[in-house]
Amino acid sequence: MASKYDGLARIIIQNVGGKSNIKSITHCITRLRFKLKDESKANTDILKNTDGIVTVIQSGGQYQVVIGNHVPDVYDVVCEHAGISGAAPVADDGPAEKMSPGAALIDIISGVFQPLLSVLCAAGIIKGLLAVWSFVASSSFGIDVTTSGAYEIWNAVGDGFFYFLPIILGYTAAKKFKCSEFIGMALGVGLTYPNMVALKSAEVLGTVFAGTSFSMDYMTDFFGIPVIMPASGYTQSVVPVVLAVYIAAKLEKFFKKRIPDVIKTFIVPLCVLGIMMPLTYLVIGPIATVICNCLTLVFGGLYNIPVVGGIIAGALIGALWQVLVIFGLHWGLVPLAMINYGTLGYDFILSPYFCVSFAQSAVVLGMILKTKDKKLKDIAIPAFISGLFGVTEPCIYGITLPKKTPFVISCIGGAAGGIITAVAGVKSYTMGGLGLFGLPCYIDPNTNSLYSMIWVIISILVAAAVAFILTMVTYKDEAPAAKKEVSSSASVNGEVLVAPVKGEVKPLTEVSDAAFSSEAMGKGIAIVPVEGKVYAPADGTITAFFATGHAIGITTDKGAEVIIHVGMDTVQLEGKGFTPVAKQGDKVKRGDLLLEFDIDLIKEAGYSTETPIVITNSGKYSDIIPTDAASVENGNELITLL
Repeated sequence: MASKYDGLARIIIQNVGGKSNIKSITHCITRLRFKLKDESKANTDILKNTDGIVTVIQSGGQYQVVIGNHVPDVYDVVCEHAGISGAAPVADDGPAEKMSPGAALIDIISGVFQPLLSVLCAAGIIKGLLAVWSFVASSSFGIDVTTSGAYEIWNAVGDGFFYFLPIILGYTAAKKFKCSEFIGMALGVGLTYPNMVALKSAEVLGTVFAGTSFSMDYMTDFFGIPVIMPASGYTQSVVPVVLAVYIAAKLEKFFKKRIPDVIKTFIVPLCVLGIMMPLTYLVIGPIATVICNCLTLVFGGLYNIPVVGGIIAGALIGALWQVLVIFGLHWGLVPLAMINYGTLGYDFILSPYFCVSFAQSAVVLGMILKTKDKKLKDIAIPAFISGLFGVTEPCIYGITLPKKTPFVISCIGGAAGGIITAVAGVKSYTMGGLGLFGLPCYIDPNTNSLYSMIWVIISILVAAAVAFILTMVTYKDEAPAAKKEVSSSASVNGEVLVAPVKGEVKPLTEVSDAAFSSEAMGKGIAIVPVEGKVYAPADGTITAFFATGHAIGITTDKGAEVIIHVGMDTVQLEGKGFTPVAKQGDKVKRGDLLLEFDIDLIKEAGYSTETPIVITNSGKYSDIIPTDAASVENGNELITLL
């Protein structure tokens, strides 16, 4: 079934370098995130100026096309037209792209977390709503709803998702590192296995790093080697399973090359899991725990500096969060929050970011009230509503960032709110919804304390007030640009070509001849004809008419150079089945009959009837947009040249 996003999807695929240039594609809340073989092949300027695309960001080894809230629908159509299954990488025909260590780390983190982000938010919202229910029931009616069946059932998925997070991350990490997904999940299962989790309450056999911040007890051993685990075990953990799957992927490749095919199916997983499970508990887990403790000590140390630490940390996160999001670098901080949820039961490091979306929204509200530009208002009103619910990309890319000063003001507002959040010691208790949906995450589920949520609301009001007032004081509509007169001789005319052949439409990149599908001859489209007649696609001159009759070249009156090639390799027929009606040098009008051909004869001879219509001077145009229609009649609009 045709989609209203067909045209946009085709434009995106064409201007990221074609489907052959796509290694993989995922999406988050507002962006399509491509991994391209060669980013230089992408037409970034064209994409940025395409209706339906907010902007394009190149960061962290990803080519990010910002769409907006409807990105899942566009993603599905892009995957369909590109013939790829999203995040599953297509066959790689070249060496992996080299990244800096920082870019590689961001790429790994985002690649592991993005696929589960929407469900992670949903689980967090469920936990938050349960906390609200528990608070209202206990404070207003003296009822403990946490023992009710309804609470337990909803909590099973809300809390259970985070409890068994290593299993889910094992799956996404395996896809990222191109390992068996079931090996990744099995490692996650091993880290959350009830008997291993129960060890944290067993009798202590010994302690390592005693007397330090890294002190860890052990309750069992592996052939005499202490099994050291954090006090909370590895449920809700992030780093251990990701590191374990990374190494498991290397091991799996090693064994696949050396184990005979007849026993490879079960012996490879046996070897990998047999080695990796002890290795994870003995080496990877303790190392990951030490690394996480170091990170927490660094950030915790900053926060623990009385007043000054909170001011610095809150201001930095509040002011810079949107900048980090623009470049996708916020993924580097997300695991810190996940680590804290697993070890402390709450997070304080990222709390200052929460007020930022409200500061951004307040700036847009100020602009709505001050602007007299109807077009700006039409864009800003839905962006403002979206921002209240935490999706600020329409605000940022469509409104504030292009105008620069409003974006800076939103960062100032974010810093003001972030300082209050940090100094007050606000804690979030789960990773949940965005914007207004995220407020319940700041209710303590153990004590029903509203302390953190109250201070978050105060920080939101302060951030929004600062941003709104500064916008009302400083914002002015830009003076309309003076109109420039352009001589007709200097103008570049667009043109619409109509279908020269009746039949089924297919992308040029899908035809069977590589010379056409590679677009080496130019961009265009193909038609599988159902009628053996070729008509002129525009007014122009026939500049080439091959003696065999199978191909026609036309230069239109507006300068487009068009080739219509009937069938693949039909030159081999030496003119059989082709009856020219016009000749080279003729002036023709759109719709004039140029050629008749015998479809059945071509098929019986074993040749494809796919008929490419190619613009050989494609470089002259800023964009070449093929029709979205699945089939065309003679004279239907086929290609728009911009």
